[in-house]
Amino acid sequence: MDPIRNPYAPGAGSQPPALAGRDAIRENVRIAIERIRLGRTSKSVLMVGLRGVGKTVLLDRMRLDAEQAGHFALRAEAPEVRSLPALLAPQLRTVLLKLSRIEAAKDRARRALRALAGFASALKMRFEDIEVGMDFEPEPGLADNGDLESDLQDLLETVGEAAKAGGTSLVMFIDELQYVEEEQLASLVTALHRTSQRGLPVALVGAGLPQLPGLMGKAKSYAERLFDFPVIGPLDDADARIALVEPARVEGVEFEDEALRHILDQTEGYPYFLQEWGKHSWDCADASPITAEDARQATVTATAALDASFFRVRFDRLTPLEKRYLRGMATLGPGPHRSGDIAQQLGREVQSLAPTRGNLIRKGMVWSPSHGDTAFTVPLFDQYLKRVMGRDG
Repeated sequence: MDPIRNPYAPGAGSQPPALAGRDAIRENVRIAIERIRLGRTSKSVLMVGLRGVGKTVLLDRMRLDAEQAGHFALRAEAPEVRSLPALLAPQLRTVLLKLSRIEAAKDRARRALRALAGFASALKMRFEDIEVGMDFEPEPGLADNGDLESDLQDLLETVGEAAKAGGTSLVMFIDELQYVEEEQLASLVTALHRTSQRGLPVALVGAGLPQLPGLMGKAKSYAERLFDFPVIGPLDDADARIALVEPARVEGVEFEDEALRHILDQTEGYPYFLQEWGKHSWDCADASPITAEDARQATVTATAALDASFFRVRFDRLTPLEKRYLRGMATLGPGPHRSGDIAQQLGREVQSLAPTRGNLIRKGMVWSPSHGDTAFTVPLFDQYLKRVMGRDG
């Protein structure tokens, strides 16, 4: 079959041709931000889930939904090496310049730009990575104390006032929130709490790994009352079939049922893996329908592609001890596993492995679903570790 017509999109954050099984969460977010635009109480939304469930894809689709509905959106990804102020400042400037073109919001937007100038100038010494254009001189006393918590609160309040004057809202779409430092998370929660108390149209729609609710609660104890934390998981069989079948059908291609069953078994319904298997099944097939033999051959090529990219980039970030820790987990199976069982597998004391476990949590490789338990954040990573490090470790 023509590889140019291959409809599947197994890229990092690439929009799939069929976004199956996510209509309910998209509608919930739409309602939440519409209520916030009207000044009515609604919680911001932080989606949590493992790698490969499509959180980034969903976040981008929600941003497009919001912009099409007339909201002002910013989109950012929180890397491990940049501060939250550096992440937000240039994005807020872009939003405010757009707001300043709305006559009813012009004066408020310009004041918010002055607040942004004061914010960036006051925090530059502390967060050296802040880089943002200055369109106006700072207004003395506005978001310029040099204290992130109070300054971010002032800044988002002035932005919210501008959005309200323009009959719209600011919705911040932020990915990988688990990488934001606790103090900075606390400042963001405080600022959102204040805008909510004042009925200002500012919302956060974020995404992160499963440890995110715990991190938010640790940053501010009242965070659970400000946010909903929907869990984004793998697709059920019906939606996984849609994700595979509909894109191919548009191109006049069908799947044999046995081929679909094989792919569902191999991918466990994880959207990223479905796209990978769909792509390779198409490329392995000579003609429609895609057969079970095509799907089995696709398992070989898809696994090799994942090993070379999706899994490998995470594996290469690990120290030798971290690799051995994860290999010990893999020997026990997909997990979650008790810390004592992992230590016993490695012939070590639990306490001696605590720093390694902590580093792996910070790197987003594992998480703790309950006290003393450890689980992979990357689906099927246990199988990859057995392939790359040997069946016996």
